[in-house]
Amino acid sequence: MKTRLAKFPFWHEAVLALLLVALLITANTMEPRFMRLGTQIELSRHLWEIALLALPMMLIIITAGIDLSVGSNMAMCAVTLGLLYEAHVPMPLAIGAALLVGIIGGAINGAFIAFLRVHPLIVTLATLSAFRGVAEGVSLARPISGFPASFGLLAQGTFACLPIPAWMFIAAAIVCSVILAKTPFGRFLYAIGYNENACRFTGINVPRIKLLLYTLAGFMSALSAIIFVARRNTAKADVGTGIELDVIAAVVLGGVSIFGGRGNIVGMLLGVVLIHETREFVSWHWNNDELILVVLGVLLIASVLLNSLFSRRSRSD
Repeated sequence: MKTRLAKFPFWHEAVLALLLVALLITANTMEPRFMRLGTQIELSRHLWEIALLALPMMLIIITAGIDLSVGSNMAMCAVTLGLLYEAHVPMPLAIGAALLVGIIGGAINGAFIAFLRVHPLIVTLATLSAFRGVAEGVSLARPISGFPASFGLLAQGTFACLPIPAWMFIAAAIVCSVILAKTPFGRFLYAIGYNENACRFTGINVPRIKLLLYTLAGFMSALSAIIFVARRNTAKADVGTGIELDVIAAVVLGGVSIFGGRGNIVGMLLGVVLIHETREFVSWHWNNDELILVVLGVLLIASVLLNSLFSRRSRSD
């Protein structure tokens, strides 16, 4: 039985699915209102910034990299949007400028990592502080609000019963899934995670791929910032504080190896949803932020231990 389980290729996804089903059954028993469709749709509005950021983070971690600066980049983009709108710049131009700032921030990370070969942890830890400092400095740490109601529809509006950001995520997830499963570029990402030096010798343009991935993370940071500001009607320098930890936790919980070379979008999706539902249910039933952190920490540790255990068994068999 152990051999069969160890050789089952989707055991991690199956365990996450079972945990999610168990959580939803428990939530339905203890808090039936929590499981109502309207409640779930409304609570899902808290999910999409993390879900969008998890897509490029998954690709980066598959290549054995990491990006700790996505939350700070979000803050920089949010402040850019707010200050430009406050200066009476038309909203489409302000949104475009925020996207450009996010792309530049991601490209800065990618350039240092890809061409100067600085470790991603060092680079993104530095830009985590730098981007946040820029956001606080240019905004003087003050909140900016009063955005038009039409802008709020970007986050509050719905289409076919789902929030508009959900459709953005679905489209991006489909594209990402096709790239990973059906294209040479996707295979290159896994290969880089397994052995980057071997990829360089075989002619794969590793620097260009890394630059593209971190630039994509910057773009998604900007898009998440725009959705956040539209949802909260406030742009300030503390936007996205700590979100990078939630994103990394969801990706790792979904079975993406922090050592690179392994992971898929199904597991990542299950990790994102499981963390979201756990956070919302604990908040709904107990209203205890400290308990949320404890439960999420236990989930992540259990996932890493299971991943290590079954990987070891699979290799031994």
